[in-house]
Amino acid sequence: MHALTALVLAAEAGGEEKSKTVFYLFGGLLVAWALVLSGIGMSSAEFPATVGAKRGVIGLTALLMAAAMATAVITA
Repeated sequence: MHALTALVLAAEAGGEEKSKTVFYLFGGLLVAWALVLSGIGMSSAEFPATVGAKRGVIGLTALLMAAAMATAVITA
């Protein structure tokens, strides 16, 4: 019984939960981007065609991934 009381008190002391809306937004954008990339990549063997396009795809992917990771940690 004491363990249950301790758990309830710890849950109450945690305060209100932070909104996870921003994480869901960036996570959803990352998923959508991955689906778009997979669709384009499967239909075109030479995607992305130029070095600049490759860097752009990698950069945007890294940005979306970092945003999703950061918002996951911030809203935890």
